[in-house]
Amino acid sequence: MVETLSKKYHWKTIAKLLSVYASIKQNFQLPNEGQTKTNFNMSRKIVENIIAQLRDIQNGKTWYDDNLENKIEPISETQAFERPIPEIHSVAELISHIWVWRMHAIKLLRGQESNLSVDSPENWKGNEELKKIGWKKLKTDLRGSQAELIAFLSDKDDDYLESNTYKPHHSLKYLVEGIIHHDLYHLGQIGITIKLLDINR
Repeated sequence: MVETLSKKYHWKTIAKLLSVYASIKQNFQLPNEGQTKTNFNMSRKIVENIIAQLRDIQNGKTWYDDNLENKIEPISETQAFERPIPEIHSVAELISHIWVWRMHAIKLLRGQESNLSVDSPENWKGNEELKKIGWKKLKTDLRGSQAELIAFLSDKDDDYLESNTYKPHHSLKYLVEGIIHHDLYHLGQIGITIKLLDINR
């Protein structure tokens, strides 16, 4: 009798354990046999932080209480291509420059070739060339580049950015963090140009 009860409860315990295992496997997508990597241990803290910063710089709420959209939206077509003094870039020149380097980063992230350098003609396009593109198109392109960066990063994890390189000893994480730094640097320059043009926002 005791032996029978022992076997009965023994099998009940096994059944419960199997049920728990099935639930865990379903909810956390544990690997099947032969798989060497799982999504369960993948971290996205760095990726999510980068995405948040890209959004904040473009049109979010920042600690320094400004963003690109706040800067450029009140600027007219005429004002966009105006240099307050010859040595200072226009807002349009700065926006084009930010966009060019974002697109350079997007190509590298996708594993495509990009030969952009500080000496490339497209690095700093002049106002006359940019006027042919138009202020509206420049703003649209800038917003589109932010969306492309975020779309690319949306399904990536931290290991992807840290383990992959775009050139020797330079990770993809280093690349996207550089774009954030670059955006912020030129956001400050846009503020200087606006101040010198005496544009009321």
